[in-house]
Amino acid sequence: MTNVDLFFFDAGGGHRAAAEALRLAMEEQGGWRIRLVNLQELLDSTDLARKLLGIRMQDLYNLMLKKGWTLGSAQGLRVLQFLIRMLHGKQVRLLEEFFRSSPADLVISVVPHFNRALAQSLREVRPAARFVTILTDIADYPPHFWIEPQGQYIICGSARAVEQARALGICDGRIFKSSGMILHPRFYQNIPCDRRAERAVRGLDPDLPTGLVLFGGQGSEAMLEIAERFDAEGPHNLQLIFICGRNEKLADELRRRRARLCTFVEGFTTQVPFYMLLSDFFIGKPGPGSVSEAVAMHLPVIVERNAWTLPQERYNAEWILEKQVGMVVRGPHQIPAAVRELLKNGNLTRYRDSAAAIRNRAVYEIPRMLRRIVQGSSDQAALEPEKSLSKQRA
Repeated sequence: MTNVDLFFFDAGGGHRAAAEALRLAMEEQGGWRIRLVNLQELLDSTDLARKLLGIRMQDLYNLMLKKGWTLGSAQGLRVLQFLIRMLHGKQVRLLEEFFRSSPADLVISVVPHFNRALAQSLREVRPAARFVTILTDIADYPPHFWIEPQGQYIICGSARAVEQARALGICDGRIFKSSGMILHPRFYQNIPCDRRAERAVRGLDPDLPTGLVLFGGQGSEAMLEIAERFDAEGPHNLQLIFICGRNEKLADELRRRRARLCTFVEGFTTQVPFYMLLSDFFIGKPGPGSVSEAVAMHLPVIVERNAWTLPQERYNAEWILEKQVGMVVRGPHQIPAAVRELLKNGNLTRYRDSAAAIRNRAVYEIPRMLRRIVQGSSDQAALEPEKSLSKQRA
């Protein structure tokens, strides 16, 4: 058995989701003893937001996402990185203390910002252990976001991220390319579903085009504006499913609305693949997780990209256009028109075919890549994804 420490945090929902999905896939393949480690808890004493404002940095970040307070986030990110650098020494000492009691042969990070501290502390205490950073963004947002020029292995989900790793001096033998982002294994399972019947159970028309509106695990007040825009502008020959995540207030507001447009509102759920099966297209922010989930379920996507978009997610909009899996708009005011365009002239089928052509099997490929890293394999084959397992959904 290989002992693994897998680091995540709860700023946004994607890092924990990736860690838990990867743990499941690794345990399924066998040979791993995995411990999930919440980095925020280890470094809590260095959290200046908690000291100054009484709220943890990750909770402040999640509140910003929920409220849409993301204008100027690129500048705020640089301030955050400056503070992290100021506290680097203390972070390293705390992590060294942790690693002294750790049996890890392999340390995996699915978090940005702290990979320099993780690598340095591990090198000091357990120099024989391997350190791997797995990007949960489609591309890096340098400098000092995901990829650091240090002795570590990098697993990238796109050609763009591979190029960025090379540009920062990471040698090819330490760069592994998966076929996409880590998705939960449930996205590869065959889900028995009578779409027409399941829509009817939820008060939806069995035959109308159906869009899924999802803005991450924290929801977003933009979802309420989207509902109001559709009511005001149409088209009205469709219906929408809203998944509000942990934003219960938003879910209640959407349920109370007297809408012209037929809608179904769900709060937090682990059944996102099921609701995607009920849908024909996806509307949301360009988060790497939700976009990759939609594409895996063959849903064309419509996402926003504007001054409020998080800087690390802006490339994702370019990726959507490059792969021809959907449309990019500037804000909620353009979404009804985008949907009208999507539903005419065969566009829905064209985007759906492009999404179906993308075969993301990262969660099953990465454990095999990790095994090669532990065994000391470093060759050009590392840049190519593994073949999918037979259990994965075609």
